[in-house]
This record gives sequence, C-alpha cells and structure tokens, in this order.
Amino acid sequence: MAEFFSDPAFIVVAIVAVLITGISKGGFGGMALLAVPLMSLVIPPIQAAGIMLPIMIPMDVMSVWMYRRSWDKRNLTVLIPAAIIGITIGGLTARWVNDDIVRLIVGVIAVTFITHRWLGMRRRSGQQDTKREPPNRALGVFWGACSGFTSFLAHAGSPPYQVYVLPQRLPKEIYAGTSVIFFATANAIKLIPYSMLGQFSPSNLSVSAALLPLVPVGVLIGRWLNRRLREDIFYAIVMTAIFLVGVKLIWDGLNNVL
Repeated sequence: MAEFFSDPAFIVVAIVAVLITGISKGGFGGMALLAVPLMSLVIPPIQAAGIMLPIMIPMDVMSVWMYRRSWDKRNLTVLIPAAIIGITIGGLTARWVNDDIVRLIVGVIAVTFITHRWLGMRRRSGQQDTKREPPNRALGVFWGACSGFTSFLAHAGSPPYQVYVLPQRLPKEIYAGTSVIFFATANAIKLIPYSMLGQFSPSNLSVSAALLPLVPVGVLIGRWLNRRLREDIFYAIVMTAIFLVGVKLIWDGLNNVL
C-alpha cells in the first residue's frame, strides 16, 4: 500500500474518484463512470477497477437504504436479469477483451445518446421536454446486458443503462432509486467473477480500506444535492456528466488503440 500513497497524484485522483462515486450513489447516476478513467491516469485500469469495487459495495448499501421506497419495479425486473447475462459474458471473456476497445464503445454510446437528446431538445425549442417513453422489454434486455458487460469490464455500465432509462423521464426520486438498486445488484454479482480473476489482492484491498472513510461523505453530498435541485437541472447535470465522460473515454480509447 505504501507505494500508492507515496504518490501525491494517486492520492488526489483516488480521493476525487471516491467522492464522485459517492455523489453518484447518492442520486447522481452516471457520474460514477468517471472513477475508473480518473484512476487509470495513474494506475492500470484493471487495478483501478479492483480497488474501486470494494469501495462501491458499502456505498451501495447506504444508497439502497436511502432509496428503499423509491424505485421502478417494471424496469428492475427486466434490467437485473439482463445485467446478469452481460456480467457472465464479461467474466468469461475478460482475459481476451481489450480495455481500450471497451472504453471506445462505451464512450461512443454515451456521446451519441446525449447528442441525440440535445438535438431533439433544440428542435423542440420553446417547448417543455416532457415526453416520456414507456419501458420496452426487448430494449431493456439488450441495454441491460450491455450495461452488465461494460460494468464488469470497467465499472462503465452507466451509458447503456441511461440509453434505456433516461427517455422514460422517471420522477427524480424514482430515477435515482432505480439506478442505485440496479447498480448495487450488479456490483454484488461482480464480486464473484472479480474474485476468481484475482482482482482482490491484499495490496488492492488495503488501498480500498484506506479510502473507505470517504464513502459516507460522498453519498451524503449526492443525497443533499439530489433533494435541492430542480428536476430539469438534475437531468441537465446528469446528461452533461455522461457526455464529458464519453468524450474522455473516446479520447483514451482512440489514443491507445491507434
């Protein structure tokens, strides 16, 4: 553990990554996608994912408790089984899938989706964007599996999940609760294949334990912000965060692939 915390850059990046993840778990779904790319600036992506997962679990417990009465059953009954399929595929192919290809795919999904939403809002300028798309089982299975797959490989399940959920324009509390329950379930399932792949080394776990005190701070900040922001501002922040992360993932993926 000493080699990690002797590096000032790692300390700053790790603290920011954990707080951002906590804020996301507190109700700002999508922002957690920043954590692994941030930590990947100073350590390998796979190691970053291994360090972050044990930190996410207690965050998930706090978030599920806070949103235990605010979630959408129709979405979760479709998305969670689909995510299990995606996680299983990820676990079976993890040794052969290039991290940079995953970054590139997730980034393209994120940027394409948010750009499409923004262009649609511009075409309807002067009108309130209140159109809600109902859940679709077939699309839910597809995007849920994609979310499980990319979540397993890089904790990057948010863009595929958002592609399916955001157009429904769920009430803010229901959106937040559905998101935290979905990703809490996915993270709990990922513990098994991550362990089998040796990502929980004593060194990684010791770093995770040292960062754990930041967990309640980030979650409570996210919950506080969620309750005080108007719904339109909330969705604007989530969409902007997803877009910026998507650009970052595309940049990293292209640089390393090319």
